[in-house]
Amino acid sequence: MAGRRGGPVRRLVVLRHAKSAWPENVADHDRPLAPRGRRDAPAAGRAVVEVDCLPDLALCSTALRARQTWELASAQWGTPPPVRHDPRLYAADVPDLLAAVRETPAEVGTLLLVGHNPGLEELVLELAGDGLDDTLERLRQKFPTSAIAVLVWHGAGWQALAPGTALLTEFVVPRGAKR
Repeated sequence: MAGRRGGPVRRLVVLRHAKSAWPENVADHDRPLAPRGRRDAPAAGRAVVEVDCLPDLALCSTALRARQTWELASAQWGTPPPVRHDPRLYAADVPDLLAAVRETPAEVGTLLLVGHNPGLEELVLELAGDGLDDTLERLRQKFPTSAIAVLVWHGAGWQALAPGTALLTEFVVPRGAKR
């Protein structure tokens, strides 16, 4: 689909991993989801459907809590897209996250990025030149676990994604029902 400013419309869907547990003697990279995270991750998958942003490709941190979030969220979709587990996304800062995103093949229209704070929040704030309604202000207040931010921009390839060039169209914080 052609955009107003030339090039196809691209969407970057940013998903912070669901709530994790803090078991003793477990390395940070190996921390699993907490019970709340196991409830919230499927709700995040349903929220991606509700905002009409099913991805063509997913990039996911190699941390256990991120991989579990991906598995539970993507299980809510008929056929999940391919996923690339990228060790660079664990504890990544904005330049590392942006480098990974910019490697996305041009044929991918919607990319899902599953990772961690503070990097994800900082990435969204850096890329968003503006937001619809109060989305940007709400995101500035807090980017909690399971939060989903959707950035839309126009460009021929992911390599052109730059600070201030995207519009924040969605910011949702899905929560699963307690049993």
